[in-house]
Amino acid sequence: MAQLSDDCFAFGGALLGIDAVRKMIFERVTPVAGVEPVPLRRALGRTLAQDIAAPIDVPGYDNSAVDGYAVRFDDLDPAHETVLRCVDRAAAGHGATMALGPGEAIRIFTGAMLPDGADVVIMQEDCLREADQVTIRPGIKRGANLRRAGEDVARNSRALGAGRRLGPADLGLLAALGFVEVPVRRRLSVALLSTGDEVREPGKALRQGQVHDANRYMLAGMLERLDVDVSDLGIVRDDAASLGDVLREAAAASDLIVTSGGVSTGEEDHVRSAIANHGSLYFWRLAIKPGRPVAMGQIGATPLAGLPGNPVAALLTFALVARPMIEALSGTDPHIARRFRVRSAFDYRKKAGRREFVRVSLDRPAAGLATATRFPKEGAGMLTSLTETDGLVELPEELTRLASGTEVDFVPYSELV
Repeated sequence: MAQLSDDCFAFGGALLGIDAVRKMIFERVTPVAGVEPVPLRRALGRTLAQDIAAPIDVPGYDNSAVDGYAVRFDDLDPAHETVLRCVDRAAAGHGATMALGPGEAIRIFTGAMLPDGADVVIMQEDCLREADQVTIRPGIKRGANLRRAGEDVARNSRALGAGRRLGPADLGLLAALGFVEVPVRRRLSVALLSTGDEVREPGKALRQGQVHDANRYMLAGMLERLDVDVSDLGIVRDDAASLGDVLREAAAASDLIVTSGGVSTGEEDHVRSAIANHGSLYFWRLAIKPGRPVAMGQIGATPLAGLPGNPVAALLTFALVARPMIEALSGTDPHIARRFRVRSAFDYRKKAGRREFVRVSLDRPAAGLATATRFPKEGAGMLTSLTETDGLVELPEELTRLASGTEVDFVPYSELV
């Protein structure tokens, strides 16, 4: 399962901005080996392993975009009504039985093949039919209401690119091109664990000083949305030797290890020392808030992302660090979270040189920009600050003071998880 060369993430500085971290990941992490064909119905969320060239035109023939009458544009009077003789009928899947001659019209339905000689379709709402005579209003343009062969996808063109995570519309396009299976990257195997003597499984009785493990369930949900195979290793107690054993076993069986908790510098924070003792540790102090130090390293050649124990920081650093690692390992095109402009409804002060993310709720007026209201409590351990807000206002490194009423960038949680 080895993925990385020695010292892949070697970095000598004490502090990194998140853009530098992301750049380093995509420059230094290469995709895992392995490609497999999967049936189209099972390809949702998988990553394309190679470009897909269109074996056919889509649509495969010129056809009508509406119900109406196929005619020759040169037969139409541009200023007055035109009367033509209806000589045939064309339905989808059948086509016309004859070519169109001068002064003639053919009744046609949506999706039906365009008869030879026709170069425009008149909507039935713009026609009057009496027996075999069709009266057509003036004003139509040449080529109106037609769908040309290959106008959606041309034969031999690139329909989808390698690295694309397949969505429902992609499956529809592949089906339209006639594919029944598609080559995708092997699904990643990710080992997930929490650390800490204070952490207990949900459903277990809590002793004094203990909490239920929220992070592992939150992170598992985020991993599963990225379509990876999650190996849940549970909770590992605060013991460097035990943690080292678990990490070595996980490294032998996984493409990536994700941990939660124990990455700071305290005496009971053992993730950092376990990585250093059993692999290579590149301890990034990210210039972000919230977000305690993030342990980035390798156990053998398997990369590891050690996330903070506070839930808000764990969610944010997963989105900013662990998700790019998964994308790089799986050969998936990098996801760039979309930002939307909103208007701040709060004042805020921050340190220069650090990117900060403020949890906010949006008020959407009938017109103009939405207004972002800050969650009243700041703690990075407050899960309700995630469940009762809509997303994050992102404040750049150079900003030190935000005044109420200022336009800012807003990132919805849907762009992160």
